[in-house]
Parts: sequence; structure tokens; C-alpha cells
Amino acid sequence: MKYVIGNDHGGLDLEEVVKDELEKLGHEVYHVGAYDSESVDYSDYAKKACTEVIEGRADFAILICGTGLGMSISANKIQGIRAACVSEAYSARMSRAHNNANTLCMGARVIGSETCRMIVDEFVNTKFEGGRHQRRVDKIMDIEKSNKA
Repeated sequence: MKYVIGNDHGGLDLEEVVKDELEKLGHEVYHVGAYDSESVDYSDYAKKACTEVIEGRADFAILICGTGLGMSISANKIQGIRAACVSEAYSARMSRAHNNANTLCMGARVIGSETCRMIVDEFVNTKFEGGRHQRRVDKIMDIEKSNKA
């Protein structure tokens, strides 16, 4: 699988942890920035990474900012993205198994490197269960298409 990583300045420290873990698991990884600690806007990097998923150049995106929240909110504005902001492994697993998330968001100021590795492992190694969950994901996508509640 191909993974794209996007981060702002707040997520810089975990970017390398995520990259190392994905490569250890045998996945292709590339990074769309940010590359240094200069303050940048998380939404720019959420858009860059998620565009890679939508346009088929990556299978999944992993986004990192200070809390993961800004990245998650930004990513979920992009049609076709199902982003989950998680801070522990169980939610990472459920985001894939039940919600077919294609984007994982994490907060570098919320979790440490070991928790990050566990989250990445669960997200990567969990398959979407389909079945009754497909119906629910389809409803989410219908809301997105209609752009109203």
C-alpha cells in the first residue's frame, strides 16, 4: 500500500515515527510536508495529502498536527475523505473496521511515539468489515454528496 504523510510544524516530531513504522510494515511512504518547525497552516497540508488519496496516488493519508483535530476537520471537508482523529489504538482499529477511514489523524502533543506506533499498526493492519457497516458508510457519503443534514 502507498501512504502519504502530511504534517504541520506541530506534527513534525511524529512524522519520522510514522514513516519508520509504515516502512517497517512494508509500505511505500512519501511525505508532502511540512519539513521544518516554522509555523504553517495545518489545512494546507491536510489538503495536499488528501488530494493524493482522492487522485489515486496514495491509498491512505496520515496527518499529524498538535492535536490532530485541525487536520481531521480540514480533511473531512474534502469529498471522499473519511478522516478519523484518534489518540489510542482501539479507535484506530474501529476507524478502519467500521468506518472505512482512509485518513488517520493524530496529535503530536497528545500522544507519544510508542502510542503512535500502536495506532499506526492498528490502522494499517485492520480491514474494513463491510456488511452492516457499508450501509452506514454509504449514508455518510450520501450526506457528503447532498451537502446538507
